[in-house]
Amino acid sequence: MSVTLSSTKSRAALRASARVSGELLLVLVMASVAVWMLGRMWSVVWPLIVGLLLTTLTWPTARYLRRHGWPPALAAAVVTVSFLLVAGGVVALIAVPVASQSGELTDGVVEGIQRLREWAAGPPLNIGDDQITGAFDSGMARIQDSVGSLVTTVVTGVSTVVNGVVTAVLAVFLMFFMLKDGPRFLPWLGRQLPGRLATDIPAVAARGWATLGEFVRSQAYVGLLDAVLIGIGLWIVGVPLVLPLAVLTFVSAFVPVVGALFAGFVAVLIALVSNGPTDALIVLAVIIVVQQLEGNVFQPMIQSRGLGLHAAVILMAVTLGGSLAGIVGSLLAVPAAAMVAVVWNYLREQLSEPLPEPETHAQPSAAVSPS
Repeated sequence: MSVTLSSTKSRAALRASARVSGELLLVLVMASVAVWMLGRMWSVVWPLIVGLLLTTLTWPTARYLRRHGWPPALAAAVVTVSFLLVAGGVVALIAVPVASQSGELTDGVVEGIQRLREWAAGPPLNIGDDQITGAFDSGMARIQDSVGSLVTTVVTGVSTVVNGVVTAVLAVFLMFFMLKDGPRFLPWLGRQLPGRLATDIPAVAARGWATLGEFVRSQAYVGLLDAVLIGIGLWIVGVPLVLPLAVLTFVSAFVPVVGALFAGFVAVLIALVSNGPTDALIVLAVIIVVQQLEGNVFQPMIQSRGLGLHAAVILMAVTLGGSLAGIVGSLLAVPAAAMVAVVWNYLREQLSEPLPEPETHAQPSAAVSPS
């Protein structure tokens, strides 16, 4: 039995599809405009994001002081100064031991380069000193020919460093003001908004704040786990500067991908110049195993529990953020995905239909016969 399509239902389906497509197109246009405006204001938005991340990290201490009678300004100032002292102590913990052993490290680097030349001169490469000298001269000639581009690169690097310092200073100042006046922000925001927005926006902001705190804490847990495991591996192998390398691993964990690569490169380099190529390969194997466990097991598990996101969603978010915006995209991918989930869950709660109450059937009362 053949079935014919209903022209009325087909036109209704096409109209509904066209209406939904038009609405989605408008949403995408508005999202594109918002992203464009965000990019134009990035010099202000980026310090604000860093300040928010730092505030979520230091807010528990400030909240504890405020609950015990400290004035908000004094509590914020003490926490900010303590944070700066801790950050300076971390830098000193890394820099001082490295500086004290800089002579040994320099000698090790020179010895490593000499070993590399001897290995290259033997079989199977059989590269002589004349070839090495020729390659060196060729490299110097290329460097001289590209002096202009090198100057441009240096200027760009200096500009990047200056922008980083300005961002750090602004972020610290913003952290102080958020610690001082943060609890008054949501009530003030509610008074500025009309209608339901006065309730919805502060509610979403409060949930987003809690989610951001979970992200920072989970990232700290992951960094601590990396630092402990890699530090134990370096201690077993006998690599010097174990504590500074462990601290560097913990700090670098807050910068996805590049932070792990940088910390691992430093550890392998120190193992190479101090213990030789065999121990360097062992350290490289330890770092690769720990990083694989962290990226594929520990980080998705810890962040999925804290942020309410599936581990696969976190992996895809980090991959997408890194491909779209590099290091910054990788850093912000997980909290951005968590914020999207917060907004979506709140909208779903507001738009969902209330569950119908179960019907209660009255039991018929027993008839009483007259006496």
